[in-house]
Amino acid sequence: MSARGVLYVHSAPAALCPHVEWAVAGVVGVPVKLDWEAQPAAPGSYRAELNWQGAPGTSGAIASALNGWQRLRFEITEEATPGCDGVRYSYTPTLGVFTAVISASGEVLVPEARLRNAMERAAVQQVDLAEELDRLTGRAWDDELEPFRYAGDGAPVRWLHAAG
Repeated sequence: MSARGVLYVHSAPAALCPHVEWAVAGVVGVPVKLDWEAQPAAPGSYRAELNWQGAPGTSGAIASALNGWQRLRFEITEEATPGCDGVRYSYTPTLGVFTAVISASGEVLVPEARLRNAMERAAVQQVDLAEELDRLTGRAWDDELEPFRYAGDGAPVRWLHAAG
């Protein structure tokens, strides 16, 4: 079974770009060469996109390989496959990593147990329910990454097929 998705490197300093390629290559098992372009939303940094195809769970492995790299902003998606939900990982240096189950139309899906927990926290701990829902849907990551997403409109896209 094969999964597919997209890696969006929203911003990376020039010195980090080859390390991103090496890290992704280490996960997918084939050499990776990204087409880096200047990122207008962060002068002095670069952006790239890579469509990938590989085993289910590849997005999580790539996210783990890139997690914690300061001055790097990225998102990686994986489309649903039989028996596996779609997923999106978002990372920013200030917020860290956010993971969400994604619908076929790209919307964040929040599991029932997490919604019930948010309602309980709001009722018992006087937590603002709207803030809890924003946390569950990754709003802070979307707010921080949106200028970088917009700057990437029209960027070239490459396909990568993982080995094995």
